[in-house]
Amino acid sequence: MKKLYSILLTASLLFLLAACGGNEDQAAETNETQDTAEIEVLRVGTEGTYAPYTFHNEAGELTGYDVEVIKEVAKRMDVEVEFMETQWDSMFAGLNSERFDVIANQVGINEDRLANYDFSTPYTYSSSVIVTPADNNDINSFEDLKGKKSAQSLTSNYGALAEENGAELVGVEGLAQSIQLIKQGRVDVTVNDKLAVLDYMKAQNDESIKIAAQSDEVSEMAFTFNKGNEELVEAVNEQLAAMKEDGTLAKISKEWFGEDVSTK
Repeated sequence: MKKLYSILLTASLLFLLAACGGNEDQAAETNETQDTAEIEVLRVGTEGTYAPYTFHNEAGELTGYDVEVIKEVAKRMDVEVEFMETQWDSMFAGLNSERFDVIANQVGINEDRLANYDFSTPYTYSSSVIVTPADNNDINSFEDLKGKKSAQSLTSNYGALAEENGAELVGVEGLAQSIQLIKQGRVDVTVNDKLAVLDYMKAQNDESIKIAAQSDEVSEMAFTFNKGNEELVEAVNEQLAAMKEDGTLAKISKEWFGEDVSTK
């Protein structure tokens, strides 16, 4: 009787172990499926107040360079896109809390951010540029700024760059005022971000000024993700590469800036 009881107990234990093992395998299979399942809606964090990258047009529609690029990426991934507008100060907090999957808001790649986030391949490149009157042929490099008057926000990095190269700074509140002083002949140049200058020239259809020179240092902007989303990053990169290959990214870029800012 004891022998029979022992056999039955052993059989019961083996059955329970087999059942538990099957549940673990099933759970692992379920987790793997959840990890690799394709998303149906791409949730995108963006400001919606940062023209020409992400803003509302006169019809109230969200648009802009970054908006149109990520919309095209989502379309090619065959997923819906949901924009979640957030102030810049809260942007990364929203990503950290997984309120959205990606930030599309001209986020620059730098060492601090690389330590905490993953990035797509860059879709925007910019650099510091010198703006002069269109008929000026004397200024062709940053070395030529020595002794010239440069209209600058006195607390900006661009003002510091102009001063480092020997320019005399004339304080202004922003790019529009800088360009007005150039047109009035009160200053010789201004140093600013290339994208901002291109946006101004296109919006104003202003041919009285030109970009005379640009720095060798290039800033790279990309879509930003929480770490651990390698498959999503790879999927976005695949579509960005295709958009570069077929000219779509260059087309969107030229629509907003008048030239291709998606390449160095």
